[in-house]
Amino acid sequence: MKFGVVTFPGSNCDQDMVDALRNDLNQEVIALWHKDKDLSMFSTEDCILLPGGFSYGDYLRCGAIAKFSPMMQSVVEFANKGGRVIGVCNGFQILCEAGLLPGALLKNQNQQFICKNIFMKSENTHTSITKEVTGRPLMIPVAHGEGRYYADEATLDNLFANNQVLFRYCDEFGNIIESANPNGAVRNIAGICNKERNVFGMMPHPERASSEALGNRDGQLIFQSLINNN
Repeated sequence: MKFGVVTFPGSNCDQDMVDALRNDLNQEVIALWHKDKDLSMFSTEDCILLPGGFSYGDYLRCGAIAKFSPMMQSVVEFANKGGRVIGVCNGFQILCEAGLLPGALLKNQNQQFICKNIFMKSENTHTSITKEVTGRPLMIPVAHGEGRYYADEATLDNLFANNQVLFRYCDEFGNIIESANPNGAVRNIAGICNKERNVFGMMPHPERASSEALGNRDGQLIFQSLINNN
């Protein structure tokens, strides 16, 4: 499995992602630039990653301009052919804006930027990215001002019915409670996937919890689950 990491103007987590995949997980990583379009070096068994940051300065709306970049046009085509795509934080916002994932990311409920460790857990055994991390809470950092996931009730019901909810915010014991929700996301949703289970979006940053030097490798488990269940 190869990984491609896209850099947009304003990306600031792209090198974190490259480092986690290349140095902590020993994976092949290819850097991709927003003005390029060529993804011919990737097969549908590979994975494209959209990192966190402030693509194009987050002008208009987070991710709203990035969806028009040449690279994103190719990423959409790649995803529609079954290729794996992961969006983290701003990358999640871009995926929603591009129509690859339902819903939207709104301003945090407290109207403030949040940067801290949170706990989240998965009860979803139906996707490659969650198959090996179900059950126990994972401690993963968040860093966002607009991370409050929102969708209408019908969409939310469908997400749960179709096993498209990847992660939900919880406390350190795994309880999914309001006080453990850092941004006011509906139903404590921290990450979702599409119906085909090849496009994944999440607000927490697993690449920032993938190194022993950082004292936390919970994020590495998410990437490893994807690799092992390719």
